[in-house]
Amino acid sequence: MDLQLQDKTAFISGSTKGIGFATAIAMLKEGTSVIINGRTSESVNTALLKLREKFPEKKISGIVGDFGNKNQVTSILDQIHNVDIVVNNVGIYRPNSFFETKDEEWYEQFEINVMSGVRLSRHILPKMLEKNWGRILFVSSECATLVPPDLMAYSMTKTAMLSISRSLAELTKGTNVTVNSVVPGSTLSEGAESFLEEVAQKEDKTKEEVETNFFKTVRTNSLLQRFAKVEEVAHTITYLASPLASATNGAAIKIDGGSSGGIL
Repeated sequence: MDLQLQDKTAFISGSTKGIGFATAIAMLKEGTSVIINGRTSESVNTALLKLREKFPEKKISGIVGDFGNKNQVTSILDQIHNVDIVVNNVGIYRPNSFFETKDEEWYEQFEINVMSGVRLSRHILPKMLEKNWGRILFVSSECATLVPPDLMAYSMTKTAMLSISRSLAELTKGTNVTVNSVVPGSTLSEGAESFLEEVAQKEDKTKEEVETNFFKTVRTNSLLQRFAKVEEVAHTITYLASPLASATNGAAIKIDGGSSGGIL
């Protein structure tokens, strides 16, 4: 299927690995020009090298900047001009009990996970409305509704993203600009891979055994009963970023393998 993205340019925050990197690949396959982002020159340059080896004819660039540093955020925004698609993917989490989570940890996760998308959207949305075309996507999480006890602050940020996304969509009424969220479930990112390896080594099991046990005892509501691949999440993001998804606006699209339940 041709997603009609050949003449579009996308900026993807937090895209040197994981879902963001997979989204960059998926969009490049569709002919999109891509701007990636990471906190360090090393991470950005490494990711750019991989992408350019895979797509030597495509237009690929990178912006170094930490969304947890307000001065660097200003620099990031100054380098983003005429983009058609923004994927608010950057995010951090700090597993901890509620009673041991300090104020600074709540603020840090809110600053990076939520305010990055707020600032990017405030910068880009007026330009999208002016040219009457654009896509803004927020990468939330199943934790927005499941809320694991040790990820309360992180879950709060992912719930906030859903609210902001829906509110921004209201500003696009009657235009060809859309704002949507995607809600991934447990996804096999680098962090999940490390988690499986650590537990497997600690419990003298295979990674496959650890994964099976995780869905039997922790994420029991999952219908998929496995970690989603980052590519599976990226494919949905790429479709929603395309002109073909013009009738989807103000939505929160689940890619959670059925873990959050419900009929909506």
